[in-house]
Amino acid sequence: MIKSMEWTGDSLKIIDQTKLPQQVFYLELNTLEAVFDAIKKLKVRGAPAIGIAAAFGLYLGLRDKNFTDKNDVVANARSGAEYLCSARPTAVNLKWSLQNLLDVISTSTLPPEQLSRAVLTHAIFLLKDDQQRCEKIGQHGSQLIRDGMTILTHCNTGALATAGIGTALGVLHTAWKTGKKFEVMVDETRPLLQGARLTMWELQQLGIPATLIADSMAAYAMQLNKIDLVLVGADRIAANGDVANKIGTYNLAVISQYHRIPFYVAAPLSSFDIHLSHGRQIPIEERGKEEITHIMQKVVITVPDAVCWNPAFDVTPARLISGIITENGIIYPPFEKSINHLQLKSYQNQEVVTS
Repeated sequence: MIKSMEWTGDSLKIIDQTKLPQQVFYLELNTLEAVFDAIKKLKVRGAPAIGIAAAFGLYLGLRDKNFTDKNDVVANARSGAEYLCSARPTAVNLKWSLQNLLDVISTSTLPPEQLSRAVLTHAIFLLKDDQQRCEKIGQHGSQLIRDGMTILTHCNTGALATAGIGTALGVLHTAWKTGKKFEVMVDETRPLLQGARLTMWELQQLGIPATLIADSMAAYAMQLNKIDLVLVGADRIAANGDVANKIGTYNLAVISQYHRIPFYVAAPLSSFDIHLSHGRQIPIEERGKEEITHIMQKVVITVPDAVCWNPAFDVTPARLISGIITENGIIYPPFEKSINHLQLKSYQNQEVVTS
């Protein structure tokens, strides 16, 4: 299985996703600043993955400091968490994982000099926990896959985006392992081509038949009855079921409804944000214009001074979503009551690891 990240015992080892698919290059991150840079520059990406990377980043920011006062540990941890959270604002997993670690520190009875080790223990727990959640999402979602289907994906939701087999792509991974025969149509996902560069590469590693298309071709493919199911991930899900995901997701939801094609979202419960009542409250990251004017650092337009707008995500209204696949099962509209139930059940009583 592809491992997007692992803890070596001294550093966080990641695949540098900016170099895929031409090169599988590993980076070892040894400092909080190196983890921030990797998240900001998309060397590690995907909502669950950046949350886990940030957890290890927080530990790396604490480990070489000699604390004698718990208040100093808390202050340093809060400062590091705020810094890491600023790397990318849309995916709630980043804030969620760091809050988990701040809770570990604030509730622990360990002496100050042992608290950084407790943070590491919990970061490792979050990594393993995500692997298990991905497996469960795959098991639940694979029930939707039938022989002969063609499934359209958007962006990258596989092992590269998580610590495990993935969310939406993890569903396909699981279905393929159980012997189901299907094909995948992959949106290139401009402007950064996460579909073309990352999802196609993952599907090739898994041996799943896949066809790459430009984003603008999806509606026509649906019109020609070439798509049976659309399966995407999520970076944040509001309490009413509105979903923020990679830019272009909303387009697919609209045309899926028009063509009466099921549109499913796959995400762990760490992607749910019940503090936001609807998707309009979700902060949308805007990135530099070079991602539009350039492809992989090469100029592709002849007007370098063009004014650009580059939102990295959009919001799909809950009314366009057929169902949300979680580790606790698939939930269907109306979403609000189910989301609150799932969130409270899974996280308010989560065990905190402190030793």
